[in-house]
Amino acid sequence: MKAEEFDAKFDAGEDLTEFMDFSTARRPNREKQKIELNLPLWMIRQLEAEAQKQGISPQTFLENYLAENLAPVR
Repeated sequence: MKAEEFDAKFDAGEDLTEFMDFSTARRPNREKQKIELNLPLWMIRQLEAEAQKQGISPQTFLENYLAENLAPVR
């Protein structure tokens, strides 16, 4: 399929999934890098308590918190 035909189908709102190869698809900027972070004990306890309230790990809580609060900076 030529690009023009693909664009026309896209613009018409047609389903294009049959023309796409998702086996190599990657979400951008999702690579992870390990860091070391020293926090006061009270902060760690509060982090753990908030994570437990939500039923998630402290790491997941911190990742979510940072994503929400850093998003406006992007």
